[in-house]
Amino acid sequence: MKHKFTKITAFIFTLITVTYVQAQKIQDGKLWLNEDGSNYFKVTLISQVWVRNTDMNPGTTINGYPKSSYTDIGVRRARLQAYGQIADRVFIYSQIGMNNFNFLSDRKAGFFIHDITGEYEIARKRLSLGAGLTAWNGLSRYAAPSVGSILGLDAPLFEQTTNDVTDQFLRKLSIYAKGKLGKLDYRLIMSSPMAVQKSSNYNAALTDYSTYSAMPAKMQWQGYFQWQFLDEEANTTPYATGTYLGTKRVFNVGAGFQYQPDAMWRKGVSLTDTITSPMRHFAVDAYYDAPLNTATGTAISAYAAYMNLQHGPGYIRNQSTMNPANGSTMPTIINGSGNGYPSFGSGSLLYAQVGYKFKNNLIGSTTVLPYASLQYAKYDRLAGKMNYWEAGASWLLKGHTSKLTFAYQNRPIFETLSPGAKAVQTDRKSSIVLQYQVFLN
Repeated sequence: MKHKFTKITAFIFTLITVTYVQAQKIQDGKLWLNEDGSNYFKVTLISQVWVRNTDMNPGTTINGYPKSSYTDIGVRRARLQAYGQIADRVFIYSQIGMNNFNFLSDRKAGFFIHDITGEYEIARKRLSLGAGLTAWNGLSRYAAPSVGSILGLDAPLFEQTTNDVTDQFLRKLSIYAKGKLGKLDYRLIMSSPMAVQKSSNYNAALTDYSTYSAMPAKMQWQGYFQWQFLDEEANTTPYATGTYLGTKRVFNVGAGFQYQPDAMWRKGVSLTDTITSPMRHFAVDAYYDAPLNTATGTAISAYAAYMNLQHGPGYIRNQSTMNPANGSTMPTIINGSGNGYPSFGSGSLLYAQVGYKFKNNLIGSTTVLPYASLQYAKYDRLAGKMNYWEAGASWLLKGHTSKLTFAYQNRPIFETLSPGAKAVQTDRKSSIVLQYQVFLN
């Protein structure tokens, strides 16, 4: 027994010693794998919880019961990242998590893999090649947003044009090249689209309007290029920062594209006639985030984008984030049930967001960041413009590490009043959301 106790004691002592030694090699949350920290490993964790009240779209039902408004609580995101430069030139990135868990969700669904990629640096900073399930996307800045540093309540999800249709919450099976050439930051991606048959709400029926083709998909090509005029932004991971809260002075102008041959299909003249068309998207955007007064800590953040989106004639798709409903008695409502609105479509789109960070220590050791955003689109399927706007403020209890965000969202209701006609706006609805974020970074 004494010998066994000695072994246990020795094991515990060794474990404590190893933990202590390793702790001496942790800086900026990174576990150093060599003496100078150039090889490292890091783990982050984020939780975003919503409490909200939603004015429901007309005809909305929850499990068959009609509802005009509803209050719910949900986990918008729960994520764990693990990544690092584990050897010279070798980088690994992984992320697991879950999204949109509310009272209607399947229970015990569990975390799933968001990202898993391996990357090799060919030329220092200038060229790296990687592959895997990844968020390295083209088109625009927030085609892959850093969810822990979002300016407002949520990212502009419509910039993720195939989100959960032919990808997994924006992640794609891809091979990518990325790097920096002076002030130019670039990424080029070849992606293998996932089978549309596995997407939610898949419908195999062909109509006069374009939908994603159920035929075996051809490769999707993407790219995004940005000129970084002021401070250089990191491109270690694909995720673009929402706001630096005045810690950097950044001004970028970017342009990007997405292209996939025969990605879409629609009904032809006869029932046996199928018309295919490519998916072609182009975007330009600009991002500015900088301190206004370094002494007081005031700062501004602004972003604007123009997107030309060609999914095929008549394509439209709703965005209904963590939808608090699951049924509708009014099929003429384009928005669908709950909080949905026609966010994705063929046509042109303008988006802008701006935020102002008040001085440090405005309220004790905390401060406030009010913001506003607008999505303005003209889609083929709609008779008029689509305007979705949001305004709110974040109470920065400890930067992005701990913050409370209040948001008011206002969306249009579109209805098809006669068969084959374009949908017209008939009403507007709103939501009030309170989010608490904890971010271990």
